Amino acid sequence: MKMGMTDPIADALTNLKNHENAAKNECIIRPASKLLKEILRIMQEKGYIGTYEFVDDGRQGIFKVHLIGKINDCRAIKPRYAVKKDEFEKYEKKYLPSYDVGTIIVTTPKGVVAHKDAKEMAVGGRLLAYIY
Repeated sequence: MKMGMTDPIADALTNLKNHENAAKNECIIRPASKLLKEILRIMQEKGYIGTYEFVDDGRQGIFKVHLIGKINDCRAIKPRYAVKKDEFEKYEKKYLPSYDVGTIIVTTPKGVVAHKDAKEMAVGGRLLAYIY
């Protein structure tokens, strides 16, 4: 099964969601990247996935992700909108099902963070993905 390598982040998140829907408890994601690692870290912090590990396969590497059945939906956000520090609410309404449900993952000058943390730090950034 060859997937279009247009957006590895979108492919990875779709892959996670499909495995989750099929009630699998593990998902292999390739290619691995630093950005993807940061996204997985946030998903783990927020309790959507279990552990994940990087496996060096001699190419770009892969992530083995342990699923815990907590993902309802997760997608990459295209285009990667630039968001000012006081604009998050607009995108929360657009991408998340209700107030206080879910997380938008944002890349900021201070690193990749969840949108609530970006609000607390009062930084803007670019939207990468959402999950709930």
